Amino acid sequence: MAVLARWCLSRRLTVVLLWLTALVGLTAAATVAGSAYSQKYEAPNTESSHAADLLRTAFPGQAGDSDSIVWHTEHGTVRAGAVEQTMTKVLDQARALPGVTSVISPYGSSGAAQISSDGHTAYATVGYGKDADGVSRGQAQALVDTAKAGQGPGLEVELGGEAVGNTEAASAHLSEVVGVAVAAVVLLVAFGSFAAMLLPIATALIGCGTAYMGTVLLGHAMTVADFAPMLGMLIGLGVGIDYALFIVTRHRKGLKRGLSVARAAEEAVATTGKAVVFAGGTVCVAVLGMLLLRLSFLNGVAVAASLTVLLTVAASVTLLPALLGFIGQRALSSRERRALAHGGGCQAAQHRRSEEHAGCRGADTPAQPATGVAARWSGFVSRHPRLLGALAAVVMVVLALPTFSLHMGTSDQGNDPSTATTRKAYDLLADGFGPGTNGPLTLVATTDSAGALVALEHLPQTLRDTPGVASVSGPDIDASGSTGVITVVPDSSPQSTATSHLVDELRHDVLPTAEKGTDLQVYVGGSTASYDDFAAVVIGKLPLFVGCVVGLGCLLLLLAFRSIGVPVKAAVMNVAAVASSFGVVTAIFQWGWGSEWLGLGRAGPIEPFLPVILVPVLFGLSMDYQVFLVSRMYEEWRETRDNRRAVRVGLAETSRVINSAAVIMVAVFLAFVLSGDRVIAMFGIGLAAAVALDAFVLRTLLVPALMHLLGPANWWLPGWLDRRLPQLNIETVPTARPPAAAPVPSPAGAVPPGAVPPGTVPAGALTAVEPPAGRVTV
Repeated sequence: MAVLARWCLSRRLTVVLLWLTALVGLTAAATVAGSAYSQKYEAPNTESSHAADLLRTAFPGQAGDSDSIVWHTEHGTVRAGAVEQTMTKVLDQARALPGVTSVISPYGSSGAAQISSDGHTAYATVGYGKDADGVSRGQAQALVDTAKAGQGPGLEVELGGEAVGNTEAASAHLSEVVGVAVAAVVLLVAFGSFAAMLLPIATALIGCGTAYMGTVLLGHAMTVADFAPMLGMLIGLGVGIDYALFIVTRHRKGLKRGLSVARAAEEAVATTGKAVVFAGGTVCVAVLGMLLLRLSFLNGVAVAASLTVLLTVAASVTLLPALLGFIGQRALSSRERRALAHGGGCQAAQHRRSEEHAGCRGADTPAQPATGVAARWSGFVSRHPRLLGALAAVVMVVLALPTFSLHMGTSDQGNDPSTATTRKAYDLLADGFGPGTNGPLTLVATTDSAGALVALEHLPQTLRDTPGVASVSGPDIDASGSTGVITVVPDSSPQSTATSHLVDELRHDVLPTAEKGTDLQVYVGGSTASYDDFAAVVIGKLPLFVGCVVGLGCLLLLLAFRSIGVPVKAAVMNVAAVASSFGVVTAIFQWGWGSEWLGLGRAGPIEPFLPVILVPVLFGLSMDYQVFLVSRMYEEWRETRDNRRAVRVGLAETSRVINSAAVIMVAVFLAFVLSGDRVIAMFGIGLAAAVALDAFVLRTLLVPALMHLLGPANWWLPGWLDRRLPQLNIETVPTARPPAAAPVPSPAGAVPPGAVPPGTVPAGALTAVEPPAGRVTV
């Protein structure tokens, strides 16, 4: 790492130009290629996916996207002459739009059922030749504009469907601006230097921007979910700014010890940069664990997220030192530069010797000695570990309670904000035709014998007699006579557990009975069935996935800290953070506590892929904080063998930077709530809650409290295991090398050559210094 830092510093202009060239080149390529994201969240080898495959083969005309134009009038009916004339004209114009293959009007013979029983609501079905991914935003917007032109006094016109929903897709630009602005304020307060504040932000933006454009191109090579780019920006900005913050903090410490700009940057990258690579590597490995689930669209999310983290780490250890070389001493505030010039170097006074001693320790401690709130808080925790530990545990348990009511499922346009046309169309259809209209079940039957078709023709009556079914239409038989389709409208909404129970009843009771004695095979598909199948696949593989992620973390911490207790506590803390963050997400999104007020729409189920993305990302971030906190404690323990002192000093000297990093990350994550996208907002709130709880409750309260209670047992490791484990040094411990002073003629009474002057610290000494003023002593 030191060699890399030295190369980047000596060729800093080349490094900056290479990064800018990569960003501009990828941006140009992505602009030319365009995006090719997917909105298909199907699980392969499930009943619903098999039904969808049969439907595409037998009825290719029904395989494209289907959108709805819904109109409603409070006074009179939709059959009134003026209303019918207006909407017929609109539908005729819609038929002529690019990409539209069919429009089924309620005023025709085939659409009589598309007028509600009270006559106040009607809808037309607009079919496209391609699925929603293949319908351009311009084509969908043309349909919206055409339909909305018919709206007037007393006549409301709204639209629903996936392609229409794409026209209301939120932009993350406002979220990015707000998150970066908050991060800039925190960095300015922490550093006191405008130049130092800019470096973490510039590094993160260039790294994330390069990854974003790479993700656009990645969508042409593999299936990438439509939320992957915004999710990558969310994660990348958070970790990118934090990683750069740690390195800049270490660089500033070196400058305060009197090191040259080049030497300070080299040391920062060689120590903290190594820890950053370790932390980023664990995030990448954990995120790539999603490949274990073998879900195509999650594979793209995993690769895109790991690419983002990889590039932000690369920018932190290459671009950042180059930028540090450009700003020179301006990484310090003007007050700090004046103090350094007045002090004459790290050996001019006792507080400078203290800083050198802190630097020699190798722990990535805060830029200033642990005084004030940090020291007082550490002492308070050491005096009341039982009370504070119990309080922290109660907080985590209370926040985790909503998780027990967690309902996995996929949100639909009924969860859109109340101002969205898709939400209004959804509500109009539910009020006029019943809630199940928004999510009918599609039963696809296949057979090789004509006799089985007779059984298929009798099946609709059996389905009508099934509790929970509102209406049945079909069967529609394909030209070969081997495949038929029946549409079943439940009397409950698509997200209702009652609809899921109906799917189970059809699959396990009703259809097997109808198939008995025939070679008829009937598969249940449709949105609700697809969502349930997807959730079942994810939940079934979740224990293995979480076990692999947690196991990896325990192994790495075991190697790093040579202790059984440290990795076990870390695993428990990770599970607690995940459970509590899911409790917060459940309360907001499933229970609806403030979701409408936040502009996130109506309460609904929790996305089933949320845990498989949240767990590895949180795991990586938690590893970062855990290593940062415990490594300082471990170092003090090795030197003093005093557990109480080790925990107290470690907490006091690291909590300031941990808290600053957490504030930045929480601000960036919460800013993405402004995007208005429910899925991204779910990730943002989940990650923000997890990071806040991890930093402010677990790492600075519960973990140190438990370590005080456990005493020396924290560091216990069986001798036979210690001898067999390889050494893993996450952060190289540097030897302090202050710049050599120019030779000065020896005055009278000078110390003989080779002797140590009174009050000075020998180069490389680690323990020969008095405890510095302002540092924590026990």
